[in-house]
Amino acid sequence: MNDILTVPRTAAIVVAAGQGLRAGQPVPKQFAMWRGKPVVRHSVGALAASGVAPIVVAIPEGAEEIATAALAGLPVRLVTGGNTRQESVRLALETLADSPPARVLIHDAARPQLPQAVISRLLAALDTYPGAIPVLPVVDSLAHDEDGLMDAPARREALRRVQTPQAFHYPAILSAHRQWDGPSDAGDDAQVAQTSGLEVIFVEGDEALHKLTYASDFATAALPLRVGTGYDVHRLEAGEELWLCGVKIEHSHGLSGHSDADVAIHALVDAVLGAVAAGDIGQHFPPGDPQWRGASSDRFLAHAVALAADAGYAIGQVDVTIICEAPRIGPHREAMRARLAEIMGVDMGMVSVKATTTEKLGFTGRREGIAAQAVATLVRF
Repeated sequence: MNDILTVPRTAAIVVAAGQGLRAGQPVPKQFAMWRGKPVVRHSVGALAASGVAPIVVAIPEGAEEIATAALAGLPVRLVTGGNTRQESVRLALETLADSPPARVLIHDAARPQLPQAVISRLLAALDTYPGAIPVLPVVDSLAHDEDGLMDAPARREALRRVQTPQAFHYPAILSAHRQWDGPSDAGDDAQVAQTSGLEVIFVEGDEALHKLTYASDFATAALPLRVGTGYDVHRLEAGEELWLCGVKIEHSHGLSGHSDADVAIHALVDAVLGAVAAGDIGQHFPPGDPQWRGASSDRFLAHAVALAADAGYAIGQVDVTIICEAPRIGPHREAMRARLAEIMGVDMGMVSVKATTTEKLGFTGRREGIAAQAVATLVRF
């Protein structure tokens, strides 16, 4: 445990008392699921892992049951918040007054990713200043809005994007909130502190501290990288055509199956579907359905890639391994790569096709069939 987080004693307040209506979730956004856990649980867990204690979570009136379930097993205190963010923070600060900490972190629950490095920078800054906040530079050009028309440009060099958690000496920020007589609500605690005459220093923030605000933020909550695997086998029979990776190969035997039995593409389809948790090829193209009898497997792969796109993912790289004694794959490798790239709409450099044997062991070694396995890596748009 990092000593900077325990000496002097540091408490935390997580503000989770809003309704979060803009996020389009069936519950307030702080209790909605995000990357497998309720939003609020992510940052509270990070604070607990840092050794911060106690942790007070301000929640909406009547939300005790859902908050308790969302934070089960974590060392937290719940307090009912007020009508504004500033009032919720003040009420939470008051609960610490009986055994006051030296320092306090105040964090918005809607910022679920909380890097430990940011916490350390904030608390280190409190050795010199009564308040510290994480900020990022503004990289876009800015302009004032005058009834929908551009007015004067704004100087982005002097502006910063303010994030949370914000760190303060506890007695100073409690006093500032008690004395607050500004607008009905303060934009953040730094505004309350500055109004009270406290110096607030900037420390480096982190893009990971993005605030979940709109429904689109939840739609893009998935990890930027997804990986799926696939495996398929088809029997070799005389009189059948042999299709591998969308390329027809002249051979004494072909693969038997309901469609064109392209075992390599079938494995790749399962890999793409698996990466976006969209089932398997049999669910989308049932082998008992007559419409797929003899169908070209490029349709299956194009469908899987489209489903991945609907989920917000593009093909990053695919790797296919064909397992057989014959035919030799090497002479057809580049044509296979080109065809798969064409079907998926990607650069050929993103497609790998390899081949191996089983040293004449098993059904592939006896030339009874061909197997294929595939890995698909998908990236977020």
